[in-house]
Amino acid sequence: MRETDKVREAVAASRRTLLTYDDYLRMPAGLRYEIVEGEPRMVPSPGVFHQEISKRLGRVLLEWIEGQDLGLVYNAPLDVILSEHNVVQPDLLYVSKERLGIIRKENIGGAPDLVVEILSPSTAGWDQSTKRRIYGLYGVRELWLVDPEGKSIEVAVWKEGSLITVAVYPAGSTLSSPLLPGFTMEVSRLFRS
Repeated sequence: MRETDKVREAVAASRRTLLTYDDYLRMPAGLRYEIVEGEPRMVPSPGVFHQEISKRLGRVLLEWIEGQDLGLVYNAPLDVILSEHNVVQPDLLYVSKERLGIIRKENIGGAPDLVVEILSPSTAGWDQSTKRRIYGLYGVRELWLVDPEGKSIEVAVWKEGSLITVAVYPAGSTLSSPLLPGFTMEVSRLFRS
């Protein structure tokens, strides 16, 4: 059976029932998928600028968070299992020291404390609406939406089941995080050519 036939078969099955993490594990290798509300979604490979931003931001978070022994930072691809029917791969994530028990050998089994999504033209709307809603529903404490085109970072915090925007930091400003007291970062450093 060809890979495209396997994808069609999985999509057809999803119309009958909600996909689970077990279904997800049977999807064709070599492609990136997420499952949101039991529906499969193929995630395109990110572009070079996206990856540069991810690398720069990941380095800053890793040095600050792990340097202070606050927890662990990971980058995509890494499965985050929010529920049986919600499996996502955020660009970057942080799990606090108090919650390291959600880290498993194969994946993260619960909501990270911080999730970072770097917006791409093909995923921006999805990340800003559907994934944001799902992250809030499952208790992600803070979400950063990094906009390479707008050269800004939106910071949203969890409140009563939703992620509410508390600040938008444009290039030239200094980001601070409610989740990470004392952490600051010059936003422009992420977007330099």
